Amino acid sequence: MSGFVAAYGDPRLEELKRMFAKIGHRGSYASGIWHNDRIMMAQNYLRADIGAEMAEPDQIPISRAGTCTLRICYDGQIGKRPQGANASSISSGLFEEEKLILYLYERYGSSMVKYLDDGIFAFVISDGQKIFAARDLLGIKTLFYGWKDDTLYFASELKSLVEVTDDIHEFPPGHTMDSTGLLNRFAELPDTPPGTFRTDPAKMIEDIRNIIQGSIRNRVNFAVPTAGLLSGGMDSSVISLLVCELYKEKFGKNARLKTFAIGVGESSDIRNARISARCIDSDHSELIVEFNQVLEVLPEVIYYLESFDPSLVRSSASNFLVSRHAKRQGYEVLLSGEGGDEIFCGYLYLKDCESGELFARQMECLGFLHNNAALRLDRMNQCHSVRVVAPLISGELFRYALAIPPEYKQKPEGDGKIEKWIFRKAFEPFLPSAITWRLKQEFSQGSGLADLLPAYFETIISDEELAEAQREYPIIRSKEELSYFRIFAEHFGTGKAVETVGQWISV
Repeated sequence: MSGFVAAYGDPRLEELKRMFAKIGHRGSYASGIWHNDRIMMAQNYLRADIGAEMAEPDQIPISRAGTCTLRICYDGQIGKRPQGANASSISSGLFEEEKLILYLYERYGSSMVKYLDDGIFAFVISDGQKIFAARDLLGIKTLFYGWKDDTLYFASELKSLVEVTDDIHEFPPGHTMDSTGLLNRFAELPDTPPGTFRTDPAKMIEDIRNIIQGSIRNRVNFAVPTAGLLSGGMDSSVISLLVCELYKEKFGKNARLKTFAIGVGESSDIRNARISARCIDSDHSELIVEFNQVLEVLPEVIYYLESFDPSLVRSSASNFLVSRHAKRQGYEVLLSGEGGDEIFCGYLYLKDCESGELFARQMECLGFLHNNAALRLDRMNQCHSVRVVAPLISGELFRYALAIPPEYKQKPEGDGKIEKWIFRKAFEPFLPSAITWRLKQEFSQGSGLADLLPAYFETIISDEELAEAQREYPIIRSKEELSYFRIFAEHFGTGKAVETVGQWISV
């Protein structure tokens, strides 16, 4: 999970360097700048992105042997190797994914993106005269663009773009862009369910286990110190369980994967993570913080997050603190259970949907990822120079889950429904019932911040202040959001940058 900036047209090197300096946290282990009169590209990498090997600055941005005219700025992770790639033409090892994407571009041109359906990515490719940019369907990897005069700029983070232009746009998920600045959609979420649903629960359970295990093996290699984020919820417990097994397989039966949990006081996440950690035999660590510690880091959280959405900021504050703690303990990769709620319909508001509308609401939920939960996943780890891996965000798992009938995702029982039922059943034999049948809680609820932060801002912002702010900025929905908006505006202004902020369905 690296970072980059790029410019096309009539770029100035001093501007590109200012942009690049703003994302140094995304990788100081290896970096480089390449440029000519029309193109400037700068890329940085974490050690976790490339392993223990070291690359020379003049290698970065990466080109493929024999094709020196093509270079790529890239951020992402590919699961299964695409079928369109000739295995013999791509050597494994350092910068394998970048070379693979360049190979696909050489062979298939702009249509190469269809071969990356088990990957998350944002990239810019250039031959020195023109550019080609793309972002994955769900927008898990962040990307922004903007114009200044005749120059088109790209950046992994908003804070780089505001250094050079006020014309700021989020690069839309599932799109490509050519040298004219024209966007082209290459993929979109389906409007209707698959024509045929899966009907055998036992087969679905087996397949779900196999797909997730395969996703982990494709994405986790322990090349650098690796740990799990364990909230005690179903998603993080499943990922930690399976990675613990892989860890013992690689390092011996007595080896124990490190896991981390965070809570404000003795929160429900802290208590449930203990239960999960004992079951999976992880080397578990708890970070119990005071409310004042959360308040102290909110300005940093909002700066790195580039959002003022209350639900997102609350969960991000916990993520920021636990990721910082893990980095201080020497860990460079953190494993996350992100994506399970979107894929298996875990959010509680979905229980209010009729069976016939669940698919549409699930697609809406997936559509929120690119400027909401995906930001937390990326930014709250990257700001501490930590790589995050989320095996449940898998193209293969996503496509499989689309064909699971609604009644297996939201299982009717009595007067209610059980969210993520088929996912729970798949791992019920391996985890305590307190975990597998725990009611869904958002990260901010489980960590204890969902009630504390809104109540705090009610005491420090008056009704009159809120009403006045809402007259000027109708987008503001609460006193808490107003406070976050003010911090955001200090860094990014109140212009087009505000339009890049996604807002969850509730505050």
